[in-house]
Amino acid sequence: LRMNPRAHAHGGEESIRSYYDEFAVRYEDQRRTRRPNGYHALIDDLEIDFALRYATGKDLLEVGCGTGLILERLAPHCKTAKGVDLSPGMLQPAQARGLDVQEGSATSLPFEDETFDVVCSFKVLAHVSEIEKAFREMLRVTRKGGYVLAEMYNPLSLRALAKRLGPAGFISDKTKESAVFTRFDSPWKTKKLIPAGARIVDSRGVRIAIPVATAMNIPLLNHGLRRLEWAICDSRLSIFGGFWIAAIQKDH
Repeated sequence: LRMNPRAHAHGGEESIRSYYDEFAVRYEDQRRTRRPNGYHALIDDLEIDFALRYATGKDLLEVGCGTGLILERLAPHCKTAKGVDLSPGMLQPAQARGLDVQEGSATSLPFEDETFDVVCSFKVLAHVSEIEKAFREMLRVTRKGGYVLAEMYNPLSLRALAKRLGPAGFISDKTKESAVFTRFDSPWKTKKLIPAGARIVDSRGVRIAIPVATAMNIPLLNHGLRRLEWAICDSRLSIFGGFWIAAIQKDH
């Protein structure tokens, strides 16, 4: 499973921008009203915790910052925090939050070489067809010895199985998730995508044991799944995370 077979023809930036401009209207509906022990809260917490392992007190860039939900929580812990996103619709709420964000593409970042200590990207790279170009760009704007935190959709996961077998969800009244290009790259495949001059030094698996997101709506079960996910996110089982985050260090 390399990419969603329902999304082969939608890899251009214009179609992706239009998709997320449309998605922006509903994007925060579940996320802002999420319960503390709900699905989206758990995913966000695991991603933020891993990012702060590297970004605390540093200059940070989030590629694909969307409406700023992650960046808003990272920024107070960083020396500086900036965000970039392809979708103007997504950026409007981020700008309303007072975040330092601007429009731009993962494959052509609007920053000088070696500007940031840490460049992170969550749930974005899976929608980039020119993935190797995106990796080169993120590493270009990263200082020597710094880190790129790249989250990939993992085919070796319960989430990938659910996506293959289940119906595509709706992002609006007329558009389904299957309308956007989506790729799935295993940890082993991801290692081969990293350009020379950088190496994976750490990783984390997110959503390893949760079979479907709605399982986190079940009382008691959600507490057990949350504890289990935290217990195994950095273990050998991390390679089965639906979202697999690679910490890629740029050579000195």
